[in-house]
Amino acid sequence: MGISSPYWTLSADELAKALGSQSRGLTSRIAEERLAKYGENRVRATQQASPVRLLLRQYESPLVLILLFGAGISLVLRDWADAIIILLIVIGSTVLGFSQEYRASEAVRRLRARLALKVRVLRDDQVITLDASKLVPGDVIMLAAGNLVPGDGLVLEARDFLVTEAALTGESFPVEKTPGLVAADAPLAARRNAVFLGTSVRSGTAKVLVARTGEMTELAAIAKNIAAADQATDFERGVRRFGYLLTRIMMAIVLFVFTVNMMQHRPLIDSLLFAVALAVGLTPELLPAIVSVTLSAGAQRMARRGVLVRRLTAIENLGAIDVLCTDKTGTLTKGIVELDGALDPSGANSTEVMRLAAINARLETGIENPLDAAIVERADRLQIALRDLKKIDEIPYDFVRKRLTIVVAETGESAEHLIVTKGAFDTVLACCDRIACGEAERPLVDDDLERLQRFNSEKGNDGFRVLGLCTRRLTAKPHYDRADETGMVFEGFLLFLDPLKENIGATIAELRRLGIATKIISGDNRHVAEHVGRAIGLDASCLLTGQQLNATRDEALWHLAEVTEIFAEIDPQQKERIVRALQHRGHAVAYMGDGINDAPALHAADVGVSVDQAVDVARETADIVLLERDLDVLTDGVIDGRRTFANTLKYVAITTSANFGNMISMAIATLFVPFLPLLAKQILLNNFLSDFPSVAISTDNVDAAMTESAQRWDIDRIRSFMLVFGLISTAFDLVTFFVLLHVFHAQEALFQSTWFIVSLLTELAVVLVLRTRLPCWKSRPGTLLWSSTAAVAIVAIALPYMGSVSAVFGFMPLPPHLLGIGLAIVAAYICATELAKRRFYRASDPEAIRAANI
Repeated sequence: MGISSPYWTLSADELAKALGSQSRGLTSRIAEERLAKYGENRVRATQQASPVRLLLRQYESPLVLILLFGAGISLVLRDWADAIIILLIVIGSTVLGFSQEYRASEAVRRLRARLALKVRVLRDDQVITLDASKLVPGDVIMLAAGNLVPGDGLVLEARDFLVTEAALTGESFPVEKTPGLVAADAPLAARRNAVFLGTSVRSGTAKVLVARTGEMTELAAIAKNIAAADQATDFERGVRRFGYLLTRIMMAIVLFVFTVNMMQHRPLIDSLLFAVALAVGLTPELLPAIVSVTLSAGAQRMARRGVLVRRLTAIENLGAIDVLCTDKTGTLTKGIVELDGALDPSGANSTEVMRLAAINARLETGIENPLDAAIVERADRLQIALRDLKKIDEIPYDFVRKRLTIVVAETGESAEHLIVTKGAFDTVLACCDRIACGEAERPLVDDDLERLQRFNSEKGNDGFRVLGLCTRRLTAKPHYDRADETGMVFEGFLLFLDPLKENIGATIAELRRLGIATKIISGDNRHVAEHVGRAIGLDASCLLTGQQLNATRDEALWHLAEVTEIFAEIDPQQKERIVRALQHRGHAVAYMGDGINDAPALHAADVGVSVDQAVDVARETADIVLLERDLDVLTDGVIDGRRTFANTLKYVAITTSANFGNMISMAIATLFVPFLPLLAKQILLNNFLSDFPSVAISTDNVDAAMTESAQRWDIDRIRSFMLVFGLISTAFDLVTFFVLLHVFHAQEALFQSTWFIVSLLTELAVVLVLRTRLPCWKSRPGTLLWSSTAAVAIVAIALPYMGSVSAVFGFMPLPPHLLGIGLAIVAAYICATELAKRRFYRASDPEAIRAANI
């Protein structure tokens, strides 16, 4: 199978022949053969790393490579014991990191599999639904509004088919796609007969012959550039900046230590290995794995509550949000829309209006929606049949016109066609110049307009969603377009009721308690939005409509967006504009939506939230997908996000402060201690053992006070934290040095054995003390954290007494009184750190301290 010319230059028949396909699509057997030949329909840049790649990534760290170099030197010098110890510890650390990242990766893969993109495909002369990853060249697919395009292909049939190609061309306005031929040298944006992977259908329907999938697509050709253009989150940028700072400090001190050792004429190899081990021991090398494990653990916990995370970094952002923008249907309301009435212009129930509504709802083939479903359900209940009707044409709904038109022939080959239009009341009324009066009609006058508008307002204030319905009869013709939606007769109203969810007011109040402001952004009319907003406790006195928004400059909107809680009659671009205005004022914004019109705002928001039943483009744009359309579930997700964020920051803050203290201690010890304060293998063992409790931080309990407000990365506070608690650690290290050298006159092995125990125990203790802002005895650590900490502490104390194992690492047993003094120093360190913690948080965040009752 091969295509000699660009597929957009070929006719449908020519391309089908070249692809070995036909308008009815492929057979299942041929499709399976092609899937085996061409592989799954994926772009490599979006695939997660394989297990082998994850394992190799553990060895990409320059420090690990330096450590392996040090092991190589030991092998050359036949220092077998040191070489083996270094290699075992390196392998142990990298296997630990790999196992954690692999488990996290697998968890994310399973979550994403639950959200796999589906596509409607013609196979074996039937339309079936399957995963987009199973698509192959030659498949014929059916696309409709809200779908993401799953591959590159040629348009065979189209009806008002508009596609958004901003992801590839940067053009924000939808482009109409139609069958035809295009020149071979036409740029991508000019190929109006073709669609491309990664774009989305804005309106209409189409049948498409797939020409390229996966790595052969236009998206794959630019995937590297797209990946490079992805913006890191604020948390990721903060971690990176702090990592650079820590690395610069580390390199300076390591070079200083190595230089001093050389000036004191200590053995070159021992000094080199000591410096290398110091570099590794002082680096938070598990940070990527810890972050990955913490986030994946959070994602799995959230999944059990019905919150699926598509992008792990969104968990950090979810914990930081302070504004939630949401539509009302299905989120604030039950989402069970019922048709409450089909009324004529006078407000009386009308069978004819019901019949016309049923024609429009039954025959439309565009966007599935609950309003049409409610009409069809009522029509079935009333046994309204649509006999002798033939659908002629359809003008699909779009978000500018806000109406849908169906054209039918009522009796066979009628000389006249009936146009039936329903949609937003204002846009339907704008099409009309006449009004129905029973079975007659008359011109629409100002009094009629005033009366109809008043009726619409009254019903909206009562909580009804009001649609208008109008008709027109025209001489039959083959096709119709938007120009035919004029000179129509206003037939009546359709009233829909979607009651509020039980306890939704309490949920909004809970979000407010968590520091999250809720704003309604709806395409519905202002009266309905105002009614819902007032019912759930929002301030309806300051409401902004789409028309007012158009007349508002960006500078004014920056202020208005903060104080306005209800936005009504809003179009998709305005939704995005509101989100960006809130972000400009420093807010972290979550946007919750499930429709085509929500995609721009979902993309712009810090956290895009959608639901499992949303249209493709909304679900794939979102960062987080809810299995239930429920704000209570999202509230739980926010708390989980804050808990995950807090545990990630625990590791960053505690590890960097402990490492900084050790760096300073090593630098000072090099000047005054007549031998190496720790051997290279002892530093590595210390680092390896202290990593076990660090991994358990991802499962740690989090104080309630830490989830009651939004969390943000604060590099200045982390730097202050590092300095304060790092220097406290250094102070107690110096006390230990003084006691060992000037009280006990300890020689090399005894000094190293004692300081190894004290150093490791203080690292373990500081995790339990600094993991909470409360007094450490008032906050219970997670079971895995305290049990792993206790186990490692027992191993640390026992090591010098373990005979041959002790000898391999250069340890010797401690006299009981010296061990007791070492434990006393650790206890004093815990008390000093606890006192310093209170003063630190009282000075930096007095409100948080008062809230925690410290």
